[in-house]
Amino acid sequence: MTDAPPLLDLLAIGRLGVDLYPLQDGVGLEDVQTFGKYLGGSAANVTVAAARHGLRAGLVSRVGDDPFGRYLHRELDTLGVDRRHVPVDPHLKTPVTFCEIFPPDHFPIYFYREPKAPDLNVEPDDLDLTAVRSSRIFWVTVTGLSQEPSRESHHVALAARGRTSHTVVDLDYRPTFWPEPGEATAQIARVLEHATVAVGNREECEVAVGETEPVRAADALLDRGVELAVVKQGPKGVLARTADETVEVPPYPVDVVNGLGAGDAFGGALCHGLLSGWGLERMLRFANVAGAIVAGRRECSTAMPVTAEVEAILQEVRG
Repeated sequence: MTDAPPLLDLLAIGRLGVDLYPLQDGVGLEDVQTFGKYLGGSAANVTVAAARHGLRAGLVSRVGDDPFGRYLHRELDTLGVDRRHVPVDPHLKTPVTFCEIFPPDHFPIYFYREPKAPDLNVEPDDLDLTAVRSSRIFWVTVTGLSQEPSRESHHVALAARGRTSHTVVDLDYRPTFWPEPGEATAQIARVLEHATVAVGNREECEVAVGETEPVRAADALLDRGVELAVVKQGPKGVLARTADETVEVPPYPVDVVNGLGAGDAFGGALCHGLLSGWGLERMLRFANVAGAIVAGRRECSTAMPVTAEVEAILQEVRG
């Protein structure tokens, strides 16, 4: 008789690939000479960020049967993420993502995911619904709704989950993955029926619920039945709202190197705060600092801070 695998604090489903980020700043890709190679993808980065805070984190995705796929399997192991639900796709290649780095606020990103990325080929039969139901947090992103069979798999998983706390929808809307915004809006409406937490920036909230003003956006998400709505406002900080409480906290200032991984660091830290039972203000301040730390570093996954790094900055801020 074999031992059952441990219950997960966080199970995320979605994007996984290789980030190839330039080691030179302020130049276009045509002039870049060297790149760093890192694990990437929003859902994968959130699991890495959560693992850095001591959570048992797992990922549902796929990789290609190629060297980059083997690299990602190895990196998931190294970074402490359970990969038993990340099989090898026999037909599709592991995707690669490039970016350009023009600090402090311009980071064009280029996805190479044709004809389809393996993470969008996750099928309902790939799902371990027992793990989906039992994980303390189940995290989905909007990208995973953009194509079949991943779309159906997300809906099957969320139906099995049954709006159990905490079920998080990361609004994570990227226009390049969708034929037009209205299709994303329709899919988001379906998943919000199962969510207890929704997280997104103002532009993503507009696609999801037609609102960009933070309080109205949060209210619109609450009207869809979520218990906690988190609206990220960039340089204005972040707002979170429940039926009984509204909290807004400013950003933590940092010299930005690459802003692309900050939201995923925020997500992993948010998971830590949710499972720790923190109040909204403490949770948002912790997540803001975690995101700022990553914005001050070049890569995403391996840049995720441990809890002590975040707490040290918060202690310094408190004086």
